Amino acid sequence: MSRAGRQHHAGPLTYLVLIMVALASLFPLYWTLVAASTDAHRVVSSPPPLLPGGNLFHNLAYVWHNAGGRGMGVALLNSTLVAGSVTLSTVALSVLAGFAFAKLRFAGRGVLMALVVATLAVPAQLSVVPLFILMKNLGLGNHLGALILPTLVTAFGVFFMRQYLVQALPTELLEAARTDGANSLRVVWHVVVPIARPAMAVLGMLTFVQSWNDFLWPIIAMNGSTNPTVQVALAGLGTGWSTDWSVIMAGALIGTLPLLLVFALFGRHIVGGITQGAIKG
Repeated sequence: MSRAGRQHHAGPLTYLVLIMVALASLFPLYWTLVAASTDAHRVVSSPPPLLPGGNLFHNLAYVWHNAGGRGMGVALLNSTLVAGSVTLSTVALSVLAGFAFAKLRFAGRGVLMALVVATLAVPAQLSVVPLFILMKNLGLGNHLGALILPTLVTAFGVFFMRQYLVQALPTELLEAARTDGANSLRVVWHVVVPIARPAMAVLGMLTFVQSWNDFLWPIIAMNGSTNPTVQVALAGLGTGWSTDWSVIMAGALIGTLPLLLVFALFGRHIVGGITQGAIKG
């Protein structure tokens, strides 16, 4: 056993394995760049190209002006609006519900939590038809609200925050806050939120990525709309007499850049949240 506080240094083999894993993880992104920079014939040739070609900016310009009928800029704006709204609402409501299930005592708490967990086992495809009918009856057909309203909160988010707060939030701290005269709203804002911030960062990232990449429900809810999200706009690029994979890859490259930007800006907080959660557990 090593002494407390002793630093452990990885050997050359460890670094070699990490470099190989990193290169393997980056290869799909590199291949997307290569395919986006070629033409329709070269991208499907055998052997496939391994070096970028000279059509990258041409393909990017075509996608930017033609994707989704109104251009990729509109699709990016729509996806940002939908994913941002869903992320903010999911994190906020999951913290409130998770805190209630973790630390508050009320009748039927166990039954309600069991029902929340049980919904995780229901395939999302089963709810598509009744959800589509509901959105139509609410007047949200072909409207971005149909993508936001059904996902304002998720069962996974509630369960995730509940599990985190059970371990990370001391009951004594809540009792001390209430002894000082803090009401429920102040307890949540000044006690629960600061402690739950690492888990909120992780849940926010997972929710944003899932909402950004969602395809099944947006393609159904926005069928025939000229105001699509990124994934629906990319699906429209593949229609026609022949599929131009270089153009589709150019669109995929544009649609991936916002996610890479989010990871670059908030990656440190996500890793820190995961690490802190592991230590608390």
